Amino acid sequence: MGIPLLRFLFRKMWNTRWMTLSTLLGLVVAVSFTVSIPMYADGSLKRVVAKSLQEKSDGLPAGSLLLRYQAPGGTKTDINSLKSVDDFIRDQVPIEIGFPHQVYVSNKGIRATEISPVDSTKVDTSRVRTMGLGSLTGLQDKTEIALGKMYSDSHDGDTVEAVILDEAMYRNDLHVGDVFEYPVYSGLDLVLKVKIVGTVKAKNDTDAYWYQGQESLMNTFFISDKVFNDYILKESKVPLNQASWYYAFDLREVKTSQLTPLGNTLDRLKIELYQHLKDTKMEMSFADVLDEFKVQSLQLQTLLFTLAAPMIAMVFYFIAMNARQALDKQRSDIAVLRSRGAGTRQISMMYLIEGVFLGIIALIIGPFVGWFMAKSIGSANGFLTFVDRQSIPVGLNSQAIIYGAVAVLIAIIASVIPAVVFARASIVSYKQKLARSDQKPFWQRWYLDIVLLAIAGYGYYMFNQRQLLTFQTGMTTDQLQVNPFLFFVPALSIFAFGLFFLRLFPWILRFVTWIAKKVLPVPLYLTITQLSRSATSYYPLMILLILTLGLGVYNASAARTIDTNSTERTLYKYGADVIMQAVWEGYSEVNPDDQKNGGGGKGGQPGQGQKPSKIIYNEPPFEVFKHLKGVEAATRVLETKGSVSVSGTSIGNGNILGIDNVDFSKVAWFRNDLFPVHPFNYLNLLGSYENAVIIPTNVAKKYQIKPGDVVNISLQNQPIEFVVVGVLPYWPTQYPKQTPFFITNLDYIYDQVPLIPYKVWLKMEPKALVAPLIDELAKNNIELATIDDVRTELVKQNKHPQRGGVFGILSLGFLVSVIISLIGYLLFWFFNLSGRVVQFGVLRAMGLSRKQLTGMLLLEQIFTAGLSIVLGVLIGKLSSILFLPFLQTTENVNMQVPPFRIVFENKDTTQLYIVVGVMMVTGAALLFMHIRRLRVHQAVKMGEER
Repeated sequence: MGIPLLRFLFRKMWNTRWMTLSTLLGLVVAVSFTVSIPMYADGSLKRVVAKSLQEKSDGLPAGSLLLRYQAPGGTKTDINSLKSVDDFIRDQVPIEIGFPHQVYVSNKGIRATEISPVDSTKVDTSRVRTMGLGSLTGLQDKTEIALGKMYSDSHDGDTVEAVILDEAMYRNDLHVGDVFEYPVYSGLDLVLKVKIVGTVKAKNDTDAYWYQGQESLMNTFFISDKVFNDYILKESKVPLNQASWYYAFDLREVKTSQLTPLGNTLDRLKIELYQHLKDTKMEMSFADVLDEFKVQSLQLQTLLFTLAAPMIAMVFYFIAMNARQALDKQRSDIAVLRSRGAGTRQISMMYLIEGVFLGIIALIIGPFVGWFMAKSIGSANGFLTFVDRQSIPVGLNSQAIIYGAVAVLIAIIASVIPAVVFARASIVSYKQKLARSDQKPFWQRWYLDIVLLAIAGYGYYMFNQRQLLTFQTGMTTDQLQVNPFLFFVPALSIFAFGLFFLRLFPWILRFVTWIAKKVLPVPLYLTITQLSRSATSYYPLMILLILTLGLGVYNASAARTIDTNSTERTLYKYGADVIMQAVWEGYSEVNPDDQKNGGGGKGGQPGQGQKPSKIIYNEPPFEVFKHLKGVEAATRVLETKGSVSVSGTSIGNGNILGIDNVDFSKVAWFRNDLFPVHPFNYLNLLGSYENAVIIPTNVAKKYQIKPGDVVNISLQNQPIEFVVVGVLPYWPTQYPKQTPFFITNLDYIYDQVPLIPYKVWLKMEPKALVAPLIDELAKNNIELATIDDVRTELVKQNKHPQRGGVFGILSLGFLVSVIISLIGYLLFWFFNLSGRVVQFGVLRAMGLSRKQLTGMLLLEQIFTAGLSIVLGVLIGKLSSILFLPFLQTTENVNMQVPPFRIVFENKDTTQLYIVVGVMMVTGAALLFMHIRRLRVHQAVKMGEER
């Protein structure tokens, strides 16, 4: 039975090849989208792990592992156990860790003691020297001989050869050739003799080989590892004091899927070490950092899957809709098979085999497409903006394969369940169901759309409560208990609004028919009648279009909003492209009276009692900044603190900004909608009066200050009078909720008080670099104290894995939405038209012209697809307006300057409209071709629609 069934299956797939290919395409998209997320997370976080480990290892390399044995007091050394743990650490540990190591060093030592020279005539005996004796593997390779020679691997009686660090020789007043007695206590009554045969210097002081620091090795004699093990420990039975083993593993190629096994290996290693030699412990490892990194990896993948979930669900819906269309077209065939003796199990198995076959192909093709998607996510610099940057090391891993297999399994279940339902129906029940085609879908009968709207409303309420809590406490969402369900609310609301509209759709059609049925032309009347009688058959397409376009609009707006607000916050924080603070030379001016009074002090304290009254600064030449290569404009900006009073009443301290209004207008970054009028108008007012000042709106409201009022500001204990010429809410770099600002003329301040160091704001030419400016300023004897480049900060933000992942997922989700809606639209109309051949033939036979038939079908497209497209765009924008404002709770409320705004980019809407236009034109072309090929006599002769 197997071979005939397979033959029948492949024949069926060939006869419905377009439907089969569309199902395969949906499966490939679902698999590729799903596997791209763990692939991207693994590749992007591979860089973060090494950096994280470097920061957490106190300057040691990523992957530092330090194992130590400290002998308890008064115990003898178990040589066999020591050898066992030594061999295990040297040979087995690298295998268990599974990564190459850059450094391995073993250090053993006996207890330090006070040494004495054998020949007291050559060494200063008055000096007390306490030295240790030990071995350090690899010393020959990591050092170079400074004096003498390297120790040998043999000993001369009770005398052993040793080397010391070159610096240690000078600190301890030792010399090459000196021989010292090294008494060993612990009841052995043994005196070793140590001969210094050379001194060594480290080839590279920063090498991880010196993990314990050379300072701790200054009082140590180093002997051959062979001599230490064989003569000191075995033959002389000197007890070991301590031993340590250090590895620096290279973890640059670590994958997120290896984090848990690697952590388990480190945990197991602690047990194995103790079993080999008691009191051997893991003193330092990267286990804690791995645990922390696993949390970061999980958070990133959760975020990306949360963003991608609506798009993946939409792809699954497309697959299910596609399968349902194919089954509807083949339902009569299934009923005939049932009437000819085929069992439900056989028919279900046939469709299951088809799903598995297509799923296997998707699992083969999907990871390659997913690899390309992961690369695209990694190169995302913004929404639908991909740049050529250093590629992220993306590769296929077991986690990605599992996710892809799960996606295929879900898709197969979604497509096979309807086949099982259809397989249980006989030809009689099929005809009965066909006669009741106007029955409402289950979600309308069970009011699922109302339930989903209620859930979306609850989600909105929860969003609102969380934001209120953030506003009240000043906490960020990272400090709050975040409900992951809230991430799905916008997509859920789009879906719920779409379903609710479809509930109203038949009523709208009936209302139009009732109002204008007597005046409607024949094509329009037939269109409305057709839609009214079989509205449910159009629901899958309308839901797909509403969902895809709604999500497309929402994702585009969300990405643009996140990108724009993040960028604008950074630009507002810095105020200009580059901010430089030059080093100002100055000297203290001392009050002559204080100097006279202080002159009578005691001898040796000529300056006692002098108090500098102020500092006199020398201003660096500002004109040099204006003429730097790559600089479009430069301006001076003084920012200092001042005490402010109004009508004799102090209102506290404020930030005083002294500017040159003309130059400032050329350099500073402004967002025009932050101000009641264009900001240049305020700068003009500032230039009209030398003592003019601009104050923040919150201060003006609180103290009822109006333009024309006088404000006194004290700078360097010197009161200065200003006149208010403008009131505005924001100013670049200023946060009025934290500290009020007062914008004044810089030259007027300098007329009243001595020079105060200012910063230089620069407007740079596109792609101009800062490094050449530093060199050019140095040639002009201008030294810089600080440099802030907002462009560098923006680039740093764009390279963050989480930001790139968000924009990459949203961009790909937008593109997938567009592709799915286009393919779904074309397939629906293709099968819809091919299934109504008899109806069209009857209409043509009754006298309906080809032009009227074409008009009727075009109106069908407009009433269904056109209405769904408009509704999808509107619902997407409505969801953006409702839910995107809650994104601002991810930052501290006080830092929400400039104010949060929702961004709808015209370019994104235009792209959607272009795709919609292509859809409608292609659908119309398909319609024209179908009607043109229609033969009335053949259509009527067929007798039954398929």
